[in-house]
Amino acid sequence: MVMIMAIGTYFYVNSGNMRKKVNIGRSELKIEDGHMTPEALWALGRISNVAVSADGKHVAYQTSYFSIGENAGHTVIYTMTGNGDSLRLVTRSSRNETAPAWIDNRTIAFLAPDSKGIQQLWSVDYNGRHRRQLSHADRNIDGFLFSPDGSRVLLVMNVPNPLVPEHPYADLPESGAKIANDLMFRHWDSWTTELPHPFIASVKDGRVMADAFDLLQDQPYESPMLPFGGIEQFAWTPDGKQLAYTCRKKTGKEYSTSTDSDIFLYSIETGETVNLCKLPGETDLNMGYDTNPQFSPDGTFLAWQSMERDGYESDRNRLYVMDMETKRKWSVSENFNSNVDHFIWDRGSERLYFIGSWQGCMSIFMAGLDGRIVPVSNDVCDFNSLAWGADRRLIVTAQSLNMATEIYSLDTRRGMKERISHENDRFFADIDKVKTDARMVTTTDGKEMLTWVIYPPHFDPERKYPTLLFCEGGPQNMVSQFWSYRWNFMLMAHQGYIIVAPNRRGVPGFGQEWLEEISGDYTGQCMKDYLSAIDDIAKEPYVDSDRLGCIGASFGGYSVYWLAGNHEKRFKCFIAHDGMFNTQQDYSETEEMWFPNWDYGGAPWENDNLNRLSVYAQSPHLYVDRWDTPILCIHGEKDYRIMYSQAVSAFTSARMRGIDAQLLLFPDENHWVSKPQNGIAWQRTFFAWLDKYLK
Repeated sequence: MVMIMAIGTYFYVNSGNMRKKVNIGRSELKIEDGHMTPEALWALGRISNVAVSADGKHVAYQTSYFSIGENAGHTVIYTMTGNGDSLRLVTRSSRNETAPAWIDNRTIAFLAPDSKGIQQLWSVDYNGRHRRQLSHADRNIDGFLFSPDGSRVLLVMNVPNPLVPEHPYADLPESGAKIANDLMFRHWDSWTTELPHPFIASVKDGRVMADAFDLLQDQPYESPMLPFGGIEQFAWTPDGKQLAYTCRKKTGKEYSTSTDSDIFLYSIETGETVNLCKLPGETDLNMGYDTNPQFSPDGTFLAWQSMERDGYESDRNRLYVMDMETKRKWSVSENFNSNVDHFIWDRGSERLYFIGSWQGCMSIFMAGLDGRIVPVSNDVCDFNSLAWGADRRLIVTAQSLNMATEIYSLDTRRGMKERISHENDRFFADIDKVKTDARMVTTTDGKEMLTWVIYPPHFDPERKYPTLLFCEGGPQNMVSQFWSYRWNFMLMAHQGYIIVAPNRRGVPGFGQEWLEEISGDYTGQCMKDYLSAIDDIAKEPYVDSDRLGCIGASFGGYSVYWLAGNHEKRFKCFIAHDGMFNTQQDYSETEEMWFPNWDYGGAPWENDNLNRLSVYAQSPHLYVDRWDTPILCIHGEKDYRIMYSQAVSAFTSARMRGIDAQLLLFPDENHWVSKPQNGIAWQRTFFAWLDKYLK
């Protein structure tokens, strides 16, 4: 038995009328016989937001820790050298300290609340000394980006949304009434009563002046874009005289049905703004998502991620480049038949490095300005971020099905990486390893499908194991080497299950044709692919074909609901999380209307779509008369992407059919499960249901 203990940081939580100090390191977690548990999973430190100093010699990053007992978390900032030495905890307050970024080679800027609870901009030396508050804003600062010379700073702050008032009747302060007059009155998990706007402020003697002005003053648009956009959607020119930003300048129904965002260039000197994606006389108007601009170090070029088609949020994400003098633009990733997910310029401004979805991994590639693509790494892992270190080495984060996120130094010449962070070494040293195979499965149309298979610890091929088919969400999400704190394959394997995770039709990383075979055809080849995967592994003598389960979330939850009526008695139980049960109903319940317009094929009332389109004509709810297998339905009540009414409807239908079913609702969760105790409740309910029917 080994004790796993988090570092001795602390934070405050509200307990009744008292503020309670909680030391994370006091709660000891027992791991017995190398067995992984949900509680053990929540003990891991979670690394994110890695930043490297300009000289490449120092790394700053944030790590989050969680207390299950207090149902709260705490985030701190560490620094270390570029080779992993001299690890220091540089922020030690009781409040969360996040988003580290280097001001110079010695000083880190970060976000943390002030004494009034307003999130401000702070700085600290890389060794943890000379902490000071840089801003005194009257509202939370949610992101920041200093100009290259440090004379200005971009601040992301929320402003009231004039189109969705928070209090429609000021004289009725106790009323919870909300009024909407157009679409996009809510997004992801909240009403859009506020919008993020970019402000620019001057900086003197290291402090942010009170002269911030709003680049989108009196405009009802958002930048960065909700719900997930961050500071990566902005870029200063190297001389600091101009700022590129991402924005979709649409509102209401037009916003809800369009993915046409653009890159705008704002001039500090003149105050003029130019839309770089739709310049006069151009034929390529970049009608899809255009996001995340980055100027080359010499200022000659601007690169960004671009999708071609409006309304198709899962279109191929290309890497676009513009010559800033001639304004000529072109894609440098046409020879890469998949998505560019993150990129960085080479210091010489002659090439770019990017992370791309390919063959079940998030791998690193180099792109020349001429479109030449060269693989940089062949690691079986998911790379997540890129930053330049010293000596042509990239500082990257990576994870796999067997390892949570850690920081690595990657030699771009040899493609070899070396781990420089060791956040969870003690945990993984005492947890039994699991075996992962890449299995090629022949589909019903004669193609080869990469399927990850994860086996229990101490796997014995002479035994028979219960086996789970994992259905991926998205639907256009690759089943990669991801590490999840909910859908964690290692945790599932530690409970004695084999997991089968196919890269079925409709996921990126296997060419555009493979990706696009799912839009408008949710019940066709992708469902056949699922069944091919489980039928293939079921032939193995170590798989108990009488103990098969089917699990998934989002589109994976939809897949579970549909397979429940079409599985021909393969499975003994189902678990669906945040899935679409009634697609006809879902069309009018979701908030981003471009998604069902593209993926479903339009509204159910148009052009006889209800009978013509398979997404509607073969909706899972129409097959309930065939349901014959126990099902667990899970949903978050703050999920506006797929409303919780879908799970309630599925559960009610199952019970009315006389089928054993269970409903698990989280009133305070969205499309994910983020709170510690909710996460533990999710895992306990999940495994109790599987164990009830498969063990």
